[in-house]
Amino acid sequence: MARQHADAAAPCPAFVGRESELAAVTSALARPGQPAFVLVEGEAGIGKTRLVQEALLSLDPATTLVAACPPLAEPFPLGPLVDALHRLPVDGVELSPLAGALRPLFPEWAAHLPPALEPLEDPSSTRHRLFRALAELVERSGIEVLVLEDAHWADAATLEFLPLLLASAGRDLSLVVTYRGTDVPAASPLLRLTARPPAGLRRLELALEPLTVGETTALVASMFATDDISTEFVTFLHRRTEGVPLALEESLSLLRDRGDIVRRGDEWSRRALDDLQVPPTVRDSVLERVDRLPPPARRILEAAAVLAEPADGVVLARVAGLGDDDARAGLAGALTSGLLREAAPGQFVCRHVLASRAIEEALPVSERRLLHAHAAAALQELPTPPVLRLSRHFREAGDVAAWSRHAESAAELALEAGEDRAAVVLLADLLTAAEHPPEREARLAQKLGQAATWGVAALGELALAVTTALAAALERLDRPDVPADRRGELRLLLGRLWLQLGDFDTGIEQVEAAAGELAGRPELAVRAMISLAHPRGQVWPVTRHREWLDRATELFPQVPDEERTWLAVDRASALLMMGEAEGWTAARELDVATDSLFERRQLGRCRMNVGHTAIGWGRDAVARRQLDGAVELLAATGYQRLMNSALITRANLDWHGGAWEGLAGQVTELAGSADTLPEALLEARMILGLLDLAAGRRDDAADQFRVVVAEAVRRGLVDVQTGPAGALGRLFLADDAVGDALGVTEPAMTMVVRKGIWLFATELAPVHTDALVRAGRMDDAVALVERFAAGLGDRAAPAPQAALLVCRGIIADGDGSRAAELFAAAAAAWAELPRPYQELLALERQGLALLPDGAALELLGTVQQRLRDLGARWDADRVAQVLRAHGVEVARAWRGGRRGYGDQLSPRELEVALLVAQGRTNRQVAEALFLSPRTVDRHLSAAMRKLGVASRTALAVAISTDSVEDDSALNG
Repeated sequence: MARQHADAAAPCPAFVGRESELAAVTSALARPGQPAFVLVEGEAGIGKTRLVQEALLSLDPATTLVAACPPLAEPFPLGPLVDALHRLPVDGVELSPLAGALRPLFPEWAAHLPPALEPLEDPSSTRHRLFRALAELVERSGIEVLVLEDAHWADAATLEFLPLLLASAGRDLSLVVTYRGTDVPAASPLLRLTARPPAGLRRLELALEPLTVGETTALVASMFATDDISTEFVTFLHRRTEGVPLALEESLSLLRDRGDIVRRGDEWSRRALDDLQVPPTVRDSVLERVDRLPPPARRILEAAAVLAEPADGVVLARVAGLGDDDARAGLAGALTSGLLREAAPGQFVCRHVLASRAIEEALPVSERRLLHAHAAAALQELPTPPVLRLSRHFREAGDVAAWSRHAESAAELALEAGEDRAAVVLLADLLTAAEHPPEREARLAQKLGQAATWGVAALGELALAVTTALAAALERLDRPDVPADRRGELRLLLGRLWLQLGDFDTGIEQVEAAAGELAGRPELAVRAMISLAHPRGQVWPVTRHREWLDRATELFPQVPDEERTWLAVDRASALLMMGEAEGWTAARELDVATDSLFERRQLGRCRMNVGHTAIGWGRDAVARRQLDGAVELLAATGYQRLMNSALITRANLDWHGGAWEGLAGQVTELAGSADTLPEALLEARMILGLLDLAAGRRDDAADQFRVVVAEAVRRGLVDVQTGPAGALGRLFLADDAVGDALGVTEPAMTMVVRKGIWLFATELAPVHTDALVRAGRMDDAVALVERFAAGLGDRAAPAPQAALLVCRGIIADGDGSRAAELFAAAAAAWAELPRPYQELLALERQGLALLPDGAALELLGTVQQRLRDLGARWDADRVAQVLRAHGVEVARAWRGGRRGYGDQLSPRELEVALLVAQGRTNRQVAEALFLSPRTVDRHLSAAMRKLGVASRTALAVAISTDSVEDDSALNG
């Protein structure tokens, strides 16, 4: 659920996508007396070396020799072989006098080599004698497989030596050669070797291809020791690395080091980023190949890198600034190098995205700007100029005016296509990366704010960057020559974004100021007033919010029809949040069929809001219909910004309805999504905390509730604050910590009283009333209940009315019979909704009020069994203790709770230990599991004690795969 960074990615990725090739190489090298000649061809980073390494694992290391050819400008003759042979132990090897020819190559072996031979006059004879001596050394050292890596860089002497070596070794030596076909020089002896291999050797040729998307998924999953990798993440990686394993691995390492890979729910995913940095290894490999090309080929590659999209030869030549002859030669050379490919007939593009980036980034700034200017000029002459590409080229060329024109056009096209996020990225970059005249800056800020605030896409981590950009623009535009209504619109957009981010005080200040500046723009003034009408914040009473709502309603006739639907949805939502019954009528008037995409999206938003507030009213059947309809409409219209909010609210309704099976996993996944809005995330935390509390995971539940309370206070969400405050109060009262219970419930209740919206008191008032009574403050408790009753009046709000009955029962505690009647009435009201958990808690109170009557014990027995069946273990245990105290036998069967694990790890201890074993710090584990660091410390200490280890390293060893898979580790 939380976003944990990928600090513990596996150091060595799995070997994937080469199973058939590995089988072929292994088979070819594993036949005694049948030497093989294996050729492995492929581009840089494709996995040639890894394939050979995997194949050699099945052979005796003492019989294999790997010679690597480095990319040297002037390679030393026989250098790869000499370097490889240096690693062999020479003492004990029986060599003939011929080996004396090796003394110049191996001076370190002087004590082990025969005396030096007489010099020969003929250089070719000297060379032949040296080759024979090397062949003898290889043969008598017991080498059965020789690997020559990166043979395209091999010196001529090394390549010319190989046929002699194979011939002299008879049928005992296999040769494996890896190389890049596109990098073999025209006159290289390697071409003769591959064309006419030595006789008597079985030949195997392999050409390695990039990994598929499925194979990329397997590779990435292996680096994170899990199969939970988001499809979007893998597609992103594959598209930008083209499935080249080295590029994949290095890019993942870069993303991990930058903290751009995070855990969201049950999946590893990426933060909001649109491109990859070029890993140094990939960059160096690409630039080394480019540097060896003739100037025209380099220039064509530079042009292709700057264009970054397929282009024909004419456009490439124009961008490169080449004449016809040089352009043809350059295109041929670039294609031959393998760094350029034909994407479609007559359309050419760099082989890989990362190669393109490496080439472009290596250009001097002045040259890069010139090429981008050439690219913009060439693309402008196309029949349909590509505005998005032109925007990029003008940006990089430093032409701000042209960049602005094309970026605005591209953003408008993106908005028309429903790509709000793309439009936001374009406009935010344009607004912040360059200086603009006031009129243009105001226009850009307005478009950015509109796309960000009123769009349908979730902004995620972009939201804060957008608010920063808008705030800076508004400050610069606070000048006499900028019309007040223009500033007012920007202020409204900024205020709305601050409200969405949870900075209520800043947001409401901006929106209220905007309302005054927008007097001449009724359609915008209404938006500001509607924002102020939502009953948020801890200072304004509901009457002030209602004043703003009434002012907005008066302006509705002046608002264009297309704006009115959106505003009417907000009006109905605000009325229902205030507890005004007329909100139901307003919502029904909006729920009509329409073909308009905009109006269907607004209807989906309306249904979601009505469903959410219906839960607060206790109209659960209405909430179910509205939320189901909302999910359907939001999906059908692509309104992704609100989809997870609707799903989480529906999960909240499932909690109230007792449908707890699988609910935690569902909510955790939704909360971990980057598309989940902050307020929905708080609702998700609340649900998870309630599930933890019911299951008896008290510390975990308390952690969740404290986070929600703190964030709700910061955001001015009184309705969100009351539920977790009440739940924390229940925890404290269970420990007879009455003062602590009052400490968390009293501030929240004060906010409800100040706000004057008693729908918000449903989950708080009974707990606070109980705490007041137990603190001896009966007068305060009675006054609170009377105020609760007066605030509710005769509203048809079943949930708060049921909570009021519970409160009345609590203050009637001195009259057991009367209290029992009230609790029974409350239970019946909860059952009608139905909300079985609240029903059972009310029945528990009824039974306790009637004790020690036999009927009370029978009732409590039924309550205990139903709580256990529901999954409310903590509550079932509490009732069971009461029953046992009155002589009633209650089975002590283990139910998977916190008791009874003995020396085995509890599920939570195991969860903490597994994350620690993956390399996470206690703070990262706390973020991942929504616990406090103190709670993680406690679980970790318990796990280490049970496993008998004293360090985190020892813990990682102890938490092995076998122990995780062992049922006893999970089930005690």
